[in-house]
Amino acid sequence: MNGLFAVQSLLMLVLSIAALGLEAWALFEAVRFRKDAYPAAGKQTKVLWVAILAVATALGVIHLGGNPLGFLSILSVAAAGGFLAGVRPALRAVQGRGGSTSSGPYGGW
Repeated sequence: MNGLFAVQSLLMLVLSIAALGLEAWALFEAVRFRKDAYPAAGKQTKVLWVAILAVATALGVIHLGGNPLGFLSILSVAAAGGFLAGVRPALRAVQGRGGSTSSGPYGGW
């Protein structure tokens, strides 16, 4: 029975780390996009999304190694997943992937 408890504890730790990774990735993506891209995509403001995801990430840190199936943990993962599945694609459509291109302001060489 002691071995089963160790496996369950390890599984909970892995789930907690995965949830924290998802929340941190969503927060990083929310910070990465321009402020004006959010209203242009028809989404809530950047400040609101960054605040929601910062709280979600903080809760992920607090619950690290704890119960990843608790109410606040699931709510945090849902917020991060909602951003990554709904808001991020809309922001990418408006802003693009970012980065520079090899062409100048009037086209290619």
